[in-house]
Amino acid sequence: MTSKSEHDALEVVRLAAQSEDRAVEFLEASRWGDSPACPRCGSVGVYMVKDAKTGARNKDYRWRCRDCDRFFTVRTGSVLEETRIPLHKWVHALWRSCASKKGVSALQIKREIDVSYESALFLMHRIRFAMGPVEPDKSKLKGTVEADETYVGGKPRFDAYHREKWSSKTPVFGVVQRDGEVRYEVLTKVNSKNLRAALDRHVQRNGTRLMTDQSPLYKAFDKTYEGGHDTVNHSVHEYVRGDVSSNTIESCFALIKRGIYGTFHSVSDKHLHRYLSEFSFRWNTRKADDATRLTSAIKAADGKRLTYSDQLGKRTA
Repeated sequence: MTSKSEHDALEVVRLAAQSEDRAVEFLEASRWGDSPACPRCGSVGVYMVKDAKTGARNKDYRWRCRDCDRFFTVRTGSVLEETRIPLHKWVHALWRSCASKKGVSALQIKREIDVSYESALFLMHRIRFAMGPVEPDKSKLKGTVEADETYVGGKPRFDAYHREKWSSKTPVFGVVQRDGEVRYEVLTKVNSKNLRAALDRHVQRNGTRLMTDQSPLYKAFDKTYEGGHDTVNHSVHEYVRGDVSSNTIESCFALIKRGIYGTFHSVSDKHLHRYLSEFSFRWNTRKADDATRLTSAIKAADGKRLTYSDQLGKRTA
């Protein structure tokens, strides 16, 4: 049952998605709170630009910094910068991305906010970029950690001429801390070397108990982690043995697969890492309500930029 505070917060979001004035006020409050600050120099010595005659806000919703003497808006220094899409449409797309458990497609957003498909696609890529970290997270997972890998993409095809199998599936490594965060990483190939490197990037060795399936690729990690390495044997239909299982990371993968199959249908290898950022963001904020998750996404967009040329470039994750 929705609480009164959550209902009120969702009503604010609904109104913000219908009016440009309300959208600007909502984004400013979510990003800056009661202390507006210059996104360029960080100064709080700023003031709202108003019309000298009417006293109303400038039509561009600008602010001015007294220290660096430059104008800025709530768009400046975030993924919203240098776009002509009205902010109330941004609020709607942000809310749909945060409230939809398995994601929302650009084609659906196109219909809902009445923009071109190209604009909707770029908007959604910017939102996914905002949901990801500014740089690889230096904090590592610890405690009881589950790791596994999966493959995202089409079914394996069969080349009748060469009589060889080939597949367009992309390997994805996932690791989750029980009652904690999940991390995903796109791999070029699943082998022991790549898995070790990925685990070292995301998991702390001291004080960690690793849990995986029976894959021989994880055999080399038996003595790596202080808490030990436990496995479950899926080949004999063993999925839980006491507190040993990899069901949590399997559940994370299930949400990705349902999102790919049911919502997005096809995701290119070049952009897959952004979709993974979206799914990990929703998982890591799963205990928050939709309004709180939306505010977190707006704050996460601060200091991030994704240009059109960056979007067309190769993936970096």
